[in-house]
Amino acid sequence: MNSRHPDYRGSILVEEATVLEHAHWEADQHVLILLAPRIAARSKAGAFVHLTCDPHLPMRRPLSLQRVNVVAGTIEILYKVVGEGTRRLAYAKPGETVSCMGPIGNGFTPDPTRPRALLIGGGVGLPPIVFLAETLAQTGGYSPLALLGSEIPFPFPLSTATIAVPGIGTDVSGSHQHLERIGIASRLSSGAGFEGCYKGFVTDLAAEWLGSLHSSALAEVSLYACGPTPMLAAVARVGRRFGIPAQVSLEEYMACAVGGCAGCAVPVRTREGTYMKRVCVDGPVFDAYQVFPESA
Repeated sequence: MNSRHPDYRGSILVEEATVLEHAHWEADQHVLILLAPRIAARSKAGAFVHLTCDPHLPMRRPLSLQRVNVVAGTIEILYKVVGEGTRRLAYAKPGETVSCMGPIGNGFTPDPTRPRALLIGGGVGLPPIVFLAETLAQTGGYSPLALLGSEIPFPFPLSTATIAVPGIGTDVSGSHQHLERIGIASRLSSGAGFEGCYKGFVTDLAAEWLGSLHSSALAEVSLYACGPTPMLAAVARVGRRFGIPAQVSLEEYMACAVGGCAGCAVPVRTREGTYMKRVCVDGPVFDAYQVFPESA
């Protein structure tokens, strides 16, 4: 392929996706399941789609993938209403179609030499973490722990944890029902006082767990996170404190979402210098320490 045309330009599809299910949760949160087999076949954890929310709105909206079923050809999207586009999308009904562009972006790259995968998701950053947890479970050889934080009601069924996590007290008992069912340990965190949740920031819960590990166990840990920028900055501080590699999936406003407008560019520090990188196609996943340098 000509070097002037990056690989991502040949990997993005436009597919008319059929709405199969649309579940509605508290705090204007919604879970949309679409039949989009071609996009499903190419998707990996951390990627997103650019969705037409309404035929009368020309601008698409970028939405993260939460789950993908390649066999069934489905993609699942968790989103929160934050503006006119997502407000209209919330009215989509089964049987209707939406134009879906994707998958877009570079996803997470799990490290098999560090099988203790610590997954941290906050707010609207939960979907890529759920997708990554499922991916690691299907891959095998990893021991994921998913720590999920929210200040509003969680948009998924909750359960009482049955998978023990040494280093986390039994009073922190809330877990993600689906992850629990497929054998992935998870714990919930919130400052809103929800029952069974760790009372505080999810990054503080992560630090407590990491602090309980011996150096030999820490050498097997890698960190993966998605959430609001302040949370990701805190993730970088925690990772740096314990000397573990960290990948973060950034959230930025996007217009084109295919690298043309560069409106989502952020500074990324590399060995060669600091460069502006587009979150949509150069990311959204980056090395945490390149995005959040120690001096920041």
